[in-house]
Amino acid sequence: MRPTLGTIAQLAYLVDDVAVAAERFSERTGAGPFFLRRNVIDHAHGAGAEAGEFDHSSAYGQWGSVQVELVEVHSAAPAAFAATTTSRGRVHHVATFVPSFAGEQARLDALGYPALLTATTSSGNAFAFHDTRSDVGHLVEIYEPAPSILALYAKVAAAADGWDGRRPVREF
Repeated sequence: MRPTLGTIAQLAYLVDDVAVAAERFSERTGAGPFFLRRNVIDHAHGAGAEAGEFDHSSAYGQWGSVQVELVEVHSAAPAAFAATTTSRGRVHHVATFVPSFAGEQARLDALGYPALLTATTSSGNAFAFHDTRSDVGHLVEIYEPAPSILALYAKVAAAADGWDGRRPVREF
């Protein structure tokens, strides 16, 4: 079996102001509507025993068959992950669903793609950003298809179905 980085479920871009960026992204691409989540703080850690932090605001919208996340980072650690949050105007990460979080982390590590940040959401869902920049130019985020994550994807996709372009930015 050939190694794979999975099927892309989401494209994520770093932005300076998530609400302004969502309005502009929608206007320019037709994606949306975008749902805002502000100051999400995840329980995180870096490689080994390094402290981790990921305080961010995000806007989620639909762009064709792919979800788009616009991410405004308020603070991030460890340093290796924080360094990936400074550039704008490019894909920061793509997200993929995986059948086994621990299994995929081990597989990616073995391929030479270490986790720069591993975290758990407030609803208990694990996710990680693996460093695949050497081969694809961005990080890969992995998570299992938990009910709360699938509900988010379904809400965003349903709002886009037949959307008339009005109210491109909404609170979650």
